[in-house]
Amino acid sequence: MIHSPNKIIIITAPSGAGKSTITHYLLNKYPQLSFSISAATRSARGKEQNGVDYYFISEEEFKQKIHEDAFLEWEMVYEGKYYGTLRSELDRIWVAGKVPMLDIDVKGAIHVQQQFEDNCLSIFIEPPSIEELQKRLESRGTETPESIATRINKASYEISFNHRFSKTIVNDELSKACEETESVIKDFLGW
Repeated sequence: MIHSPNKIIIITAPSGAGKSTITHYLLNKYPQLSFSISAATRSARGKEQNGVDYYFISEEEFKQKIHEDAFLEWEMVYEGKYYGTLRSELDRIWVAGKVPMLDIDVKGAIHVQQQFEDNCLSIFIEPPSIEELQKRLESRGTETPESIATRINKASYEISFNHRFSKTIVNDELSKACEETESVIKDFLGW
């Protein structure tokens, strides 16, 4: 475990459950929170920007950073697609006097939570149902039927870990889920 007075907030969920939308809602409302930019080996989607949404790096560079122990957590989330949280990213946020918000996958969230224990709040955003999750993924228009099937299978598995987190919030109504997440974070940070 890492002994640090600095706090961390983790928002995790299956793909399409709403974690990024909820994270952005909170970041826009509270300037003392800061988005922890993950590294990824996939290509940018839509309007995503390097150094804003992700640090888009090559698989070779990602593997070099693994070798250098530069990641707090990392995982090959899908075949050939690596994602991870750089230690330097948390340091950047803490030096700025802010609280990092990590929007990461379930396994990575468990790993970070184990390292920070009492200084970490982990929130699992759960979809109201697998059927609703599939509709959300299909409505994005960015996924192939094969990738949707892969994400749905993974989501069912990830939901089985919801008990491992500080709080589970079901996102059946986005505004309610945002408010509930905000309340939990304010309690954790003593606001």
